[in-house]
Amino acid sequence: MTGTTDSSAPDASVLVADDDASIRSLLRTVFEEEGYDVHDVAAGREVLPAINKVRPDLVMMDVRMPGLSGIEVLEQMKRSNIDVPVLLMTAFGTSNVAIRAIQLGAYDYVTKPFDLDDLIITVKRTLDHRDLAKRVKALDETPRDPLDNIIGNSAAMQDVYKTIGRVARTDATILIHGESGTGKELVATALHANSHRRSMAFVKVACASLTETLLESELFGHEQGAFTSASRTRKGRFEMADKGTIFLDEIGEMSLNTQKKLLRVLQEREFERVGSSTPIKVDTRVIAATNRDLQREVADERFREDLYYRLNVISMRIPPLRERMDDIPLLVEHFLQKYRSDAPSGAPRISEEAQAKLLDYTWPGNVRELENVVHRSIILARDEVVTPHHIVFTGAFGRMDSHVDGGIPEMVAKAVPLRRIVADTEKQAIESALALCNGNRSQAAKTLGIYRRLLYAKMREYGLEPAERSPREAEVA
Repeated sequence: MTGTTDSSAPDASVLVADDDASIRSLLRTVFEEEGYDVHDVAAGREVLPAINKVRPDLVMMDVRMPGLSGIEVLEQMKRSNIDVPVLLMTAFGTSNVAIRAIQLGAYDYVTKPFDLDDLIITVKRTLDHRDLAKRVKALDETPRDPLDNIIGNSAAMQDVYKTIGRVARTDATILIHGESGTGKELVATALHANSHRRSMAFVKVACASLTETLLESELFGHEQGAFTSASRTRKGRFEMADKGTIFLDEIGEMSLNTQKKLLRVLQEREFERVGSSTPIKVDTRVIAATNRDLQREVADERFREDLYYRLNVISMRIPPLRERMDDIPLLVEHFLQKYRSDAPSGAPRISEEAQAKLLDYTWPGNVRELENVVHRSIILARDEVVTPHHIVFTGAFGRMDSHVDGGIPEMVAKAVPLRRIVADTEKQAIESALALCNGNRSQAAKTLGIYRRLLYAKMREYGLEPAERSPREAEVA
């Protein structure tokens, strides 16, 4: 049995059990790129000892293995009261074996050959549901200070704190506006943590990362058989957030059809699961966030006007970093301490010249970009002092200003063809996303709001692909 040696804290631990070494290698590559700590075994008899040793958050197990089958391992787990979610792998998705697996307590099953995009979503959903279940069992009733995770003492941020204090204890629906990277999710978390619902679940939904069908299933749940892969009845996020708070991030990306169904929840506090006609009542507070101008989206008929007014009961605007430059020194110090373990030697410090360089930048990527720049500077610094030489800006706007002869207006003035302008801008956006995500292509694709397959195709088109491709990339290409 093997495991990762990365010193950073993984998002979750996954145990893979399959007698096919190529499958184990592929899944290790996939899950490690997603940030999981991966362990693997080659036979059914090794699964229970591995569970006892590594305490995984998820077991992904083949049905057919030498010695003990996946079904027999599930039976042992049930007899031993081992509470770990299991995903079964099978080449027979509609067989009695798969049905038996679900009856024995497997969370779900996936069919071979894999669609890696669907597989990652299924694994993430499984882990998210487990996390929510843990949260319900261990409720934290201690009020938390909204300043704990939000850094800034500027006048603009003081206004944000005051608004949190005024509205957190109400049940009013809140719409948070702000550019990407400004900390909208942190504000939503603070609102929940200081509300009378703080002891109940806080459920997050990334609306931009799911297709319309998947988002509807995530929000409202589904009945067994509602669609091809619906192997069992599943609660949606609104049900999980009953008596608590649901946070709908990037709600401007939601389709008009899903917007209509969300409007009904806000109006009537009820919905139906996908594949059911039975209404389910919920008491859930809704906090939504967007980086779009929803009033313009309404005018362009891309967002429902009635839903906009239902969401916009209380409006909060999170200022971009360029409007609170006084907070940069405080944020820099916070990030220096956060990433001090990555410093080659000693506790990292920043020189006055480097600090001045940070204050002279416009920060199109906001606090998220500042965090990335500081983290990278700590790694690049050879001693414990960060100098201007270590400060590298890779945001899309910064690159465009520096490398494209004055940017788009200048290119247009010089009669550069539109096709080249679009191609250059697209290439720079991909380079910037990869840099901001430290080369993690899955995260870069999410940042750009595109599927990984499209990202890989664009990287090949612009010559950004490395000479050798990982097994995972070869699989999804």
